[in-house]
Amino acid sequence: MTNQIGIREAKIHLSKYLRMVKQGCEIVITERGRPIGRIVPIGNNEIPLEDRIKKLEDSGILEPEKKGTEITQPIPIKGNKTAQEYLLEDREDR
Repeated sequence: MTNQIGIREAKIHLSKYLRMVKQGCEIVITERGRPIGRIVPIGNNEIPLEDRIKKLEDSGILEPEKKGTEITQPIPIKGNKTAQEYLLEDREDR
């Protein structure tokens, strides 16, 4: 259920409208009759970030993090070569 209220009404009766939002209502705030914002309930069924990442890994969209592959310090670069040139050199050395 959506209710439209003006800014003045929202200021005067904010507690009332927040109670309505807690019950699942959506409140659209208007200024001179034009919608400018919305107050909506926060969903209790939102999935935590770790669970979303796990779901993406399980579906094959993301690859799981490989242990020991983290870069802990910046890699210093000297000279005028591009990153691609350094990468090719590194591959040739292996």
